[in-house]
Amino acid sequence: MNTEPSAPKYKIAYQGLLSRLEAGLYPVGSRLPTEEKLMKTFDVSRVTIRRSLDIMVNDGYLERRQGSGYTVLTLSPPLATCLSSFTDAMLRAGMIPSSRMILIDDYPANAPQSAHLIAELHSQPLTLLKRLRLVDNIPQMLVHTWAPTRFLPDAKPEDFPEHGPNQSILRILGNRFGLDWNAACEDISPAAADEETAGFLQIEPGTPVLLQACTAFDDADKIVFTEEVFRVGKVSFDLTGQSREPRFMRPEGVLQ
Repeated sequence: MNTEPSAPKYKIAYQGLLSRLEAGLYPVGSRLPTEEKLMKTFDVSRVTIRRSLDIMVNDGYLERRQGSGYTVLTLSPPLATCLSSFTDAMLRAGMIPSSRMILIDDYPANAPQSAHLIAELHSQPLTLLKRLRLVDNIPQMLVHTWAPTRFLPDAKPEDFPEHGPNQSILRILGNRFGLDWNAACEDISPAAADEETAGFLQIEPGTPVLLQACTAFDDADKIVFTEEVFRVGKVSFDLTGQSREPRFMRPEGVLQ
């Protein structure tokens, strides 16, 4: 976004707020300072700061509640149902998310390991990121992220933090590797946990699990990455505007 001196003040204030969010000054789940304090911070009028805040609400970063001001919802607003940040959802719920990198592996085009993926992906070299997601140290999801190898050059475990807000795969793919996407599609289906999945999720082999497969696309409708998420428990969705946001799920499977 253009923030040169000639840019409108509301855009400058918007970018300033966004920079503070990304720097961790306003963590997920926290309340922003009052409008009066923000007016002084950015040297703008109340009308201007409200316009900036309204845009951040519309963009999905903030939530506005009558009498409570503005609360930070996420650093990675969902562009589609499956592109909402699990990390941010858990932080908002007062839980502690963490990640454990299991493997980073490269496969040639048409490798047997990627045969189940659609032809556009299967026919090119791919990198697989396999991560275990935990909540309050309890395994919740096993995530397979597939992306064209050219998008993830020299990917290594240090690129994927295991704690804190920057463990979000959406932010890692966007900020560290520069990936960009604007749409996604999602398939949800039941599955039975194989021995490997069961071992990581600490359940019996054959236990029913939910498989969420999400594929992200760029402006040219080319696939940027696809994720296969094997999760225990249940998940429901709130229908809000043009997107669905997954409700929070406690480790024992009780929905928030």
